[in-house]
Amino acid sequence: MPRLRASILAAGIVCTIVLPEAEAADQAEKIPNFSYADMGWFPVGDDFLPPVSGPGPVVSDPAHPYYSNQSGKQPTDRVADLNNPILKPWAADRLRKSNAIVLAGKVPFNPRETCRPAGVPDFDIFSRLRPVYFLQTPRQVTIINEGDQQSRRVYLNVPHSKAPKISWYGESVGHYEGDTLVVDTVGLTDKTFVDNYLTPHTTDLHVVERYRLGQDGKTLDLDITVEDPGAFNMKWSARQRYRQMPQEKMQEAVCAENNVDFFGQGYFPVPQADKPDF
Repeated sequence: MPRLRASILAAGIVCTIVLPEAEAADQAEKIPNFSYADMGWFPVGDDFLPPVSGPGPVVSDPAHPYYSNQSGKQPTDRVADLNNPILKPWAADRLRKSNAIVLAGKVPFNPRETCRPAGVPDFDIFSRLRPVYFLQTPRQVTIINEGDQQSRRVYLNVPHSKAPKISWYGESVGHYEGDTLVVDTVGLTDKTFVDNYLTPHTTDLHVVERYRLGQDGKTLDLDITVEDPGAFNMKWSARQRYRQMPQEKMQEAVCAENNVDFFGQGYFPVPQADKPDF
């Protein structure tokens, strides 16, 4: 009898039994490969792309458009559009205060520039200048942003804990659906933000990410769904896209050693602690 298939002939009926090993091998062939030692995935931008349809993420106020350092235009700081219907009143008020700081010409708070963890889903737009790497194993996918080597661990084919411990990156579990990696994250601290406009959330934040290779194999498309009844009036979606670019190796990029307010501009300090937060 062959190792993976057994045929049974009885009463003129041929039955083929597929053993678990065959199913596992077939599944392995479908799993997409995001892992490269000499290639990095660079986000196309540090703002979310709008969804194909439905409610979308917070974007810049049309009266104060955001331009990054790579836009070719005079860079600006972010001013959030407070008219987005997804926002609960308290969340809009928090953004209004952040907007006021920017419009007054003051130095705005930025988690990335002060060496704080990005959280989810802000991790997906945290920095457009540093690549993201994937390390895929049968039980876990590790996603690493080269900037400060911030890492996420996605545990495969297991359920969420009954009471996930609140942390900077929460608890992520995942599975493959054909050629798509699906990541489900809960248990996120409310010290993080969902985007670079500093849109707040509660500890009930629930994020689902779907990673899928583009047809050319050199782009990575990400669809994101966000829900948090405490901060948002409705579930909303966003997109991100990564481009594959050659890299010699992952570089060490330590944030805290390069973050000093040399000119007394009033930058928010890098956090310090005598004991771990979690």
